[in-house]
Amino acid sequence: MTEAKVMTIQDISCYGQCSLTVALPIISACGIETAILPSAVLSTHTGGFMNFTFRDLTDDIPKIMEHWMREGIKFDCIYTGYLGSLTQIEYVKALFKNVLKEGGLKIVDPAMADNGKLYYGFDTDFAHAMAGLCGEADIILPNITEACFMCDKEFIPKHHTQEYIDDLLTALNDLGARKIVLKGVSYEESKLGIVVYDTETDEKMEYFNEKVDWMSHGTGDCYAAAFTGAILQGMSLYDAAALAADFVVEALRFTKGDENHKYGVKFEKALPMLVERLNK
Repeated sequence: MTEAKVMTIQDISCYGQCSLTVALPIISACGIETAILPSAVLSTHTGGFMNFTFRDLTDDIPKIMEHWMREGIKFDCIYTGYLGSLTQIEYVKALFKNVLKEGGLKIVDPAMADNGKLYYGFDTDFAHAMAGLCGEADIILPNITEACFMCDKEFIPKHHTQEYIDDLLTALNDLGARKIVLKGVSYEESKLGIVVYDTETDEKMEYFNEKVDWMSHGTGDCYAAAFTGAILQGMSLYDAAALAADFVVEALRFTKGDENHKYGVKFEKALPMLVERLNK
């Protein structure tokens, strides 16, 4: 088991299974020491809830970083999730520079869009700034929508062609990221999957699951957290990406049919499978 330490920066939704509320327990369950840097605190996440509270913690980020620097605290990996502003993107670049160990891993989940639309409060300027952050990362985890917004490409929701996916991967490569996991790829109605592209070896690999007919918030965050835990435990890029996909599918299967649980997936029930697979 590794002694690696990861720091993840994203918001906390006090209720609702997304962002830090899932990242911390999932990565910890993978046996990875996990530090957090909250970018905001919300009473609930923003999907399906009304009149939620929101406290922006942007101004705290440089102060926390400076304290870590004085203490000599550094991390083996920094993993970013939902970031709320252009300023926070710039602060992440400073975190990469100042509190990541030499040779440390930079993982960026550009959590800003889905189903052909940007999340509330984001615009094309933000998408392009996120593209710049992805260019500094070692591994990026965009879905199809996010890739399209970052690369100014047309969004096609499903029935993708090989040419369309290859074009997106080329555009993402042009941003500067070394390794790409493109999520939400669908060549046929019944299957949904990922394409893993290592730009250094020019190797592309695909992995697909049977599509679960159920929609929930937070699946991307669960995916990124499981992937981060697996990659830090020494799994290959492809194996970590495939395991994270299986983990999300397992969580969706536990959640499917529960109309009162659309605010997230029951990832806790899928953790035993994740841990067992990691320990094989």
